[in-house]
Amino acid sequence: MKIGIFCPNWVGDLVMATPALRSLRNEYPQSEIVAILRPHLAAVLDGLTLVDRVIVDPSQGAKNFWSGLRFARSLRSEKFDLVLLLTNSFRTGLWAWLAGGRRRVGFEGNLRSLLLTERVPRRSRREPHPVLPEYLRLAEAVGCRELVTATELAATDSDERQLEEFWRATRPEGRPNRVVCLNPGGAFGAAKHWPTEHFAELARRLVDELAVEVLVLCGPSEREVAQEILRLADRPQVHSLAHVRPSIGLSKAAVKHCDLLVTTDSGPRHFAAPFNRPVITLFGPTHPAWSETNHPRAVGLQHPVDCGPCQQRTCPQGHHACLRQLLPGRVFKMASRLLRAEELDQAVVDHSARAA
Repeated sequence: MKIGIFCPNWVGDLVMATPALRSLRNEYPQSEIVAILRPHLAAVLDGLTLVDRVIVDPSQGAKNFWSGLRFARSLRSEKFDLVLLLTNSFRTGLWAWLAGGRRRVGFEGNLRSLLLTERVPRRSRREPHPVLPEYLRLAEAVGCRELVTATELAATDSDERQLEEFWRATRPEGRPNRVVCLNPGGAFGAAKHWPTEHFAELARRLVDELAVEVLVLCGPSEREVAQEILRLADRPQVHSLAHVRPSIGLSKAAVKHCDLLVTTDSGPRHFAAPFNRPVITLFGPTHPAWSETNHPRAVGLQHPVDCGPCQQRTCPQGHHACLRQLLPGRVFKMASRLLRAEELDQAVVDHSARAA
């Protein structure tokens, strides 16, 4: 059997879909599983055994009708037995229909129900609920009997080499003993951004009071923000990825080896759980329930405001109080607590190793 899966369009959502992908792989070990996803997301699945290959979906950026037609023809030539849609859009429903899969399974709604052969009822969006179990409902609908709940990621050998090369170029004396990663990104929109000056103050306090070093993560669109955090923090122990070629793989490796991740509610926050790293997520306009993964080492911080969480990409009120009033001191206090817990955990591990 050949299975085509239209994967989510956001980094964090794709990570939260990995339990559904693993459930499918376990249920259909002899099947060929093909992921259909946006070009920038392919690296998220690198190093995993969840899918056999990837088809890049260029349709959003298609310049003309002929580009879309070529994509449709390539899908149809695959002759999928089953097409599973982990997406909700009409667009992907249309691609699934054009692919001609014998079974086309996805959530109902968005005018695409007639394009599917099997429709799974959607939960109401009026009540916030985690998306990870929703992906598992789709896996269950196509026959998965044992559902996996843990998210997965891998840092490839290439990712690890990139990180080593970064530290050698940045810090010739070697990788720091303790590193806190800061992730200021937020592709969703400006409303998710914690103020740059807050990140800089947090970085200063982490360096000055806890004797850790700080690494600011960034994608192509966050380079200027990362550079500004470095300028405002004004500490040689604060570093960033702004001057190297950004990649999801490098960010994965950095999170895998950090002692703590402090992040906005954006894709890289979900890198912490698969690598079992402690993480503080700074929530502004979004409700934490939507992206809950039950990671035991995760802490969410949110400043309560009368107008939120509004789920808007930009602040409708213009004041952005939900994140501006989430002050660095509160985040630093939680970071201190988690780093102390990390030290205790490591001490137990070291003691056990010596005893053995």
